[in-house]
Amino acid sequence: MSSLLQFGIPKGSLEDATVDLFRKAGWQINISSRSYFPTIDDSEINCKLIRPQEMGKYVERGTIDVGIAGRDWVKENDSDVVEVCEMVYSKVSRRPVRWVLVVAQDSPVQKPEDLHGATISTELVGFTKRYFAERNIPVNVEFSWGATEAKVVDGLCDAIVEVTETGSTIRANNLRIVCDLMQSVPVMVANKKSWNDPWKQEKIRQIATLLTAALDAEGMVGLKMNAPKEQVEAIIGILPSLKNPTVAHLYNSEWVSVESVLNEKDVRRIIPELIKAGAEGIIEYPLAKIINK
Repeated sequence: MSSLLQFGIPKGSLEDATVDLFRKAGWQINISSRSYFPTIDDSEINCKLIRPQEMGKYVERGTIDVGIAGRDWVKENDSDVVEVCEMVYSKVSRRPVRWVLVVAQDSPVQKPEDLHGATISTELVGFTKRYFAERNIPVNVEFSWGATEAKVVDGLCDAIVEVTETGSTIRANNLRIVCDLMQSVPVMVANKKSWNDPWKQEKIRQIATLLTAALDAEGMVGLKMNAPKEQVEAIIGILPSLKNPTVAHLYNSEWVSVESVLNEKDVRRIIPELIKAGAEGIIEYPLAKIINK
């Protein structure tokens, strides 16, 4: 196989966040408003803009080697691919989205089995059909082109399968969630043949490692300070850390340097406590990547 990796960039809601994440990981992607072919400063990668709804099928075919899309759309196409890693974008949402079964507030339906013979409207047709077929519940599943919630309100269908994070929009429309069918987050998926090619697998792993490292660094900072040796235990007791803080003795001194990684939101609370405990010369610095094993 050639030493060129075909990478699918998700077009739409994840597009800007993906380009920004690649930048943090060390790659510069440029997308023209008039082109579906982004450029990237890596001669071993060729990028294509692809709708997340279609990413799984193109990866499965081998049209592209690897791409990023919601797990829901990969399942919708029942794509036979390798899931490399989750890509939970903080700039989009750290929470998984939920695909839920929804009915009108006054509907007698309390569980999926109560929809025997009913009509269900959704964008997620393939997954929904398989969900009910696996439970031997005969239903008619129709594709919805949008405004799905309004269809059950207007009586155009008996239920819908819709995506939500908190359920607030569903409740605002006087609808009721019967049950959750699936949770989804963005994932990186690879073609099986590409994954079995040693060069391509190594390249995919490199990208996944650095993208994940950039995601893990979001909202985290490094904190470094000096302190008298006798105050080290008190200071360490204050500091949260990914692992134990680093403590190094200062040359020809009874003082030490203490360094830790923590959530940026904790800094405003912790710094006054560190000063009271005897820390001096406190430095906060941003993190580009956190690489775990």
